[in-house]
Amino acid sequence: MAEPAAPVLSVQGYSLGYRTAAGLAPALEDITLSIGAGEVLGLVGESGSGKTSLAWAVLRALAGNAVEGAGAIRLSGVDLRSLSPPALRALRGRRIGVVLQDPSSALNPTMTLGEQLIETLMLHRDLDRRAARDAGESMLTRVRIREPAAFMRRYPHEASGGEKQRLIIAAAFSARPECIIFDEPTTALDVLTARQVLDLFAELQAETGVASLYISHDLALVSQIAGRIGVLHRGKMVELGETSRVLARPGNDYTRRLLAAVPRPDRRLVAPLPGAAAPAIVQARGITVTYGRPSLLASILRRPQARVAGNRAVSLDVRAGEILGIVGESGSGKSTLARALTGLAPFDGGLTVLGRAVSGIADMDRTYRRDVQIVFQHPDSSLNPRHRIGDILARPLKLYGSGRAKPDKAALGALLEEVRLPAGYLDRFPHQLSGGEKQRVAIARAFASRPRLVICDEVTSSLDVSVQATVIDLLVGLVKRTGSSLIFISHDIALVRQIAHRIAVMHRGALVETITVEDLAAKGPADAYTRALMDAVPTLRIQGH
Repeated sequence: MAEPAAPVLSVQGYSLGYRTAAGLAPALEDITLSIGAGEVLGLVGESGSGKTSLAWAVLRALAGNAVEGAGAIRLSGVDLRSLSPPALRALRGRRIGVVLQDPSSALNPTMTLGEQLIETLMLHRDLDRRAARDAGESMLTRVRIREPAAFMRRYPHEASGGEKQRLIIAAAFSARPECIIFDEPTTALDVLTARQVLDLFAELQAETGVASLYISHDLALVSQIAGRIGVLHRGKMVELGETSRVLARPGNDYTRRLLAAVPRPDRRLVAPLPGAAAPAIVQARGITVTYGRPSLLASILRRPQARVAGNRAVSLDVRAGEILGIVGESGSGKSTLARALTGLAPFDGGLTVLGRAVSGIADMDRTYRRDVQIVFQHPDSSLNPRHRIGDILARPLKLYGSGRAKPDKAALGALLEEVRLPAGYLDRFPHQLSGGEKQRVAIARAFASRPRLVICDEVTSSLDVSVQATVIDLLVGLVKRTGSSLIFISHDIALVRQIAHRIAVMHRGALVETITVEDLAAKGPADAYTRALMDAVPTLRIQGH
């Protein structure tokens, strides 16, 4: 697919930097690309590569410390860099739209969803209020929102993430712009909702003929929707061309590394466990977790109040040295089960850990907490920002290790080296580390007590694909060296198929299937929901391969 002869969006030789206390930090260098009507150009690269900086440059919404260098940005021949603020305000939304990663950040929490959509249509299509409401309801029906009239009366907090993203997409397309920028629009969504949003995007793209710049760190996803692809690395466009050519015959080492990091179920990272010989260290029988307590008024009036089931009679085992993957969409009960196993959620049912019956948090003493550790999704929430890395790692050693008041620096440095970080990081604070580095510190802390079971709850979902691959390789290596068992919770069944010995599939709080990865590959899933999860995960699509 050749570059468009008359591009809708054209970027020529564009450079950008940011003023910092240390001087000018380059963000983009000599970027050139073009997108024609009806075309999707995918832009990929890891975090910090400059993808979002380019999007804000096109939208003319740069930060105050941005410093633009040479180059031009044109929309249908119009030089965007030369437009006045009023001209830019008139252009945004009407001629160029944007769909961001987090739909909540784009919505006003004090206005109903309908008011926000109506306002957009009145502003960008010059419709009166009644016509805008009718057009809004029609577009919401088009993006498969049930009962659009009722939906428009709701506030953002009353809608799911997928519903809010559909609203944002509806608003972007309904303004009938020439170009839309999509900046990681499915990253915050679970795999099934993301699949629905991607299918919707493809349909609207084909119908409207809009020029789309689709930004993502997910090469597999981009391979399915983009005719051409650009690869950004440290602000430079290291590769640009037809998607099938770039993915089949990448000309740059960085592109090859990105491709190697894409999860592939046929590329297993662990050997099968030797049959059922390994003993079960965790036996869960009929674990049930419910949320919600009666309100004060309901208690006084003795009115029954419905409780929400987070887990419904879940039974499973975890074997010694095993990696058990737990998969399912958002709300399926994966994290609820992790909370029950770590004492963060009260539960009913039978739980035996390391031969010891555990009926609740009262039975989870210091020995239990040493043996069962958890790593959360967001390290920013689990690492104390006021403590240095050395202090963070020292705490589990003081609680469960030698008992020394202050573990020696060599022991702490060894923990960092286990997760491939330099010992010099001991004196840093969490904000001085990247997202991937902070997650490695959280993993080091979890393994510091030499636990028998580590639970990883969506620990890679917020990481780009190359950092994710590093963390996964690290976890697999730690399990092999320490002999610990691992529960790996994720919505990405393709990733889980790479690293798990068995997979437990959860849906609406219930366990619907447990299967070895080998049987899943040879026989396929027994449950339709498992098949839906497998079908929803994007896989690399390379023509002729």
